Amino acid sequence: MGYNLLAIAEKHHRRRSLDLLRLHHERIEAWVLEQAGIAFDAKAEPGTLGVVAAYWQQASVKRGRGRPAAAVKRPTLNMRVDADVLEAFRATGRGWQTRINAALREAVAHGLNKA
Repeated sequence: MGYNLLAIAEKHHRRRSLDLLRLHHERIEAWVLEQAGIAFDAKAEPGTLGVVAAYWQQASVKRGRGRPAAAVKRPTLNMRVDADVLEAFRATGRGWQTRINAALREAVAHGLNKA
């Protein structure tokens, strides 16, 4: 099973000069840059990988997924609650922690935090 790599390679193999490979590389690179809409002159920066250099010159950093950072950071709280209460909030789906915060805020607003 398998191929005899030496037989295949010798039959169809041609030696190519580095200049010819460089020419093809520059053409492919120019096409990639054109498709991306990036202006880059390979002759202006010889010896550099133009795609990478041009990309980082024109790149803009975008924030990833998730909620944007809040202006006022809320403190982290570790507390114990009854299992059934926790499951009831978790069963409501994503955002259950925010709903717990809203319920606590409402309790404070109604004066239920007094001992």
